[in-house]
This record gives sequence, C-alpha cells and structure tokens, in this order.
Amino acid sequence: MGEITHRFIKTNGITLHIAEQGPSDGTVVLLLHGFPELWYSWRYQMPALAEAGFHAIAPDMRGYGQSKAPAGIDQYTQFHVVGDIIGLLDTLDLKQVFLVGHDWGSCIGWEICRWRPDRVIAYVAVSVPFLIRDPDCNGVTKITALLGEGIYVNRFQELGRAECDFASLGTAEILKSFICGGFNSDKDGQISQLIAPKGKELSTVLPRLDDEKLPSWFTAADLKCYTDNYNKSSFTGPLNYYRNLDRNWQLSAPWSNSPVHTKVLFITGNLDAGLAFYGGFVFGPDFKNFVPNLKDIITIEGGHFIHEEQAEKFNQLLISFFNTVLHK
Repeated sequence: MGEITHRFIKTNGITLHIAEQGPSDGTVVLLLHGFPELWYSWRYQMPALAEAGFHAIAPDMRGYGQSKAPAGIDQYTQFHVVGDIIGLLDTLDLKQVFLVGHDWGSCIGWEICRWRPDRVIAYVAVSVPFLIRDPDCNGVTKITALLGEGIYVNRFQELGRAECDFASLGTAEILKSFICGGFNSDKDGQISQLIAPKGKELSTVLPRLDDEKLPSWFTAADLKCYTDNYNKSSFTGPLNYYRNLDRNWQLSAPWSNSPVHTKVLFITGNLDAGLAFYGGFVFGPDFKNFVPNLKDIITIEGGHFIHEEQAEKFNQLLISFFNTVLHK
C-alpha cells in the first residue's frame, strides 16, 4: 500500500499541502478535515483505504497546517474553500472522486456535492448534516439566540478574542481540550463546556485532561504533531471559517432550498455535540427530503472525532459503502 507521501499543489491562487497514500491507479478518496484538525486527522483512514485499493488524498485545508493562510477574514468563505478543492481536482486531473468530510470539512463537502455534483461519485459526511438555509435568520444570530452569547461559535466571531484566550492556556492544552472531549456532549445531551459564562472566556469551561490520561486513539505523539503545526500556522486561519458564517449565509441565497442528489452516507458519534444542535433534523423527515439519495444514518458509540475514536468500525463502514457504490 506504500507509505504516506507529501507534496504541494497550486490551486485557486494559493498552495495546498496534501498527503497521499495508496495505489496510483486506485479510485481516489478525498478526505476533508475540520476544526481544529489537519490532514493528520485521517491517519487511521489512509492506510485502510490504501490497503483496500483506494488512493487516499488528504489536504491541509486553506489556513491550516502547511497550506497557505491568506490574509483577510473574507478569504475563508465556503466559495473560496470549495474553489480550492475543485482546483485541486483539476490540477491532479481527477474527474470524479469519493468524498469524505468531517466537521467544517463536512460543510464544505455538502456544498461541493450541491454546486459540483459532477465531481463526486458518493459522499460520506461525518458529524455535520446538510444544513437548510433559513431565509430569515443567519446562523450566528440563530445559535446565539438559542444558546446565548457565550456559545463558542459567537465567541469565535471577534478577531483576536479566541486567539488571546487560546494563548492563555497554550496551544497543546487547547488542542487537547477540543479534541479529547470539548466537542462532545454528556449523556444528557448537554454542551455546557462549549458555552462560556458571561464575562468569562471559553478556556474556563473547556474540559482539561492530563497528558498521562490521553485516550488510546490520541497519543502524546499525535498531540505533538498537532501542536507543532498550530504553533507555526496559528489558529486565525481556522477560526476565520467561523467568522464567515454570516457571509456564507448572505452569499448562498441563490441555493436556498436546493437539495443534494449525491449518494450519501452520514456517520456520527452518539455523544457528538453536533447531535445537540441537529439531532432533531438528522432523525426527522427533512434530512431525507433534502438529501433524497441518503443511503443511511449510522450512529457509533463515541464523540465528535468518531473517525479517530472508533477508527476500525468507521473504516469498515467507509470502505463497505464505497465498494457497494462501485460494484452496483
């Protein structure tokens, strides 16, 4: 199956770093990460896909890791990021690919399927379902009205605020907090660790974990890889995705109520904080109505980073779905 290799691709006016593994003639699986991640978050999927005969490609998304981070908040809209991915496919002369997206990568994946369905064979969305655009209310306003001004999405809006807050704890502690529980809910579906009290910052409520108590799926070596990358690239680029939620809402008006017709598998952890936000939609009729080729909704025991936490189960689902699509 070969080792993971790395290279840089020029696309859409920037340079993206990509990691690859698998036979050169294998069907391509493009893996899009979310926050606060890197290409490295697919370290458990890439060898499994390669062994199954697929060619896995995982970019550091715009603003992350070794990819370029353009200056200016307005350079991180969904349109910019989708443009990066389509440009990447064009540069690599890839007509169609299987697509997998987690967290923000899932949001981008949904829009790729909606705007450029000709480039996607099938899609596996992880954690974040297709989101219907409310014509009367943008996302930040709605979530703040529901959960208060301390909700993390709102606290990420002001340039520099979250960056200063994160610096108060240090890069490693912030990454550990988010990845090892910060984006999970408790058994009752509560997400208090993502809502800062009035006058306090998120760092005061994020879960803290001693290094010796890291979960088996996220080791000290993993934490070092993330920390080294974020210390070089900073959190600003990744946070700018959140700072474009209102702009994305404004620009996406022409696609209001437009469905996604791509074949889709949706996977989530039962303790993913996303279910606290979207659970009613995921398990109600509208998800299927807007994604008519939604093949299944699969809930695995675990949290937000389910592709890492339950990698073996996740990989089985991924490869089985892709093989079913290929051989029908």
